[in-house]
Amino acid sequence: MMIYYWNTGGNVEELGIIRKLHVSGHSGSIEIEAHKVLRNTNVGDSIAVNGICLTVTSLGKDFFTADIMAETVRRSSLKNATSGDFVNLERAMAADGRFGGHIVSGHVDGTGTILSMKKEENAVWVTISAPPSIMKFIVEKGSVCLDGISLTVAAVGESDFKVSVIPHTGGETTLLKKKAGNTINIENDIIGKYVDRLLNFKDSSPSEGGGITMDFLRKYDF
Repeated sequence: MMIYYWNTGGNVEELGIIRKLHVSGHSGSIEIEAHKVLRNTNVGDSIAVNGICLTVTSLGKDFFTADIMAETVRRSSLKNATSGDFVNLERAMAADGRFGGHIVSGHVDGTGTILSMKKEENAVWVTISAPPSIMKFIVEKGSVCLDGISLTVAAVGESDFKVSVIPHTGGETTLLKKKAGNTINIENDIIGKYVDRLLNFKDSSPSEGGGITMDFLRKYDF
């Protein structure tokens, strides 16, 4: 039996096309044309759509549908999507699968805005602005997930960061189809989020040893 868990490697499997998108208030449903990601997929399985974990509610020969809850609309770029848009698609990774990128949960933290796209020889530099809640977890040479694509952060500024996109990634995903001013989904590295939570969690219960603190990390040169 193949065991699946909801993680992806941030490796887009194919480009889908939004056929129908219905949003009423802050929730709704979506129908997406697809092919590869439908193989061995059942109702109830998860598919990442531009990095957003969505649960399949129905399947057809060349499409699937999913419900969109209010939290998804608030956090992601789906509120700006329209029928005909291309989207990055990836199935949940099998437990014995290879990580070609990094650990991606499909839980988008927020959105950023593309500021510029500049070609340098065979690569394209993409600069993205993001709010402080996102930027605090962006680390040079660390990982970030943009619209479901696992990428390496090449440079970090005060309120923006840069990634360098190779031709293969550009050709297999929606990233280089975008332009300055477009919104993009961002999922920060989950390890950084857990570390931040552990360091800043206020535990009122008595404990021995004091746990991990910033002073502890400085003492041992972390």
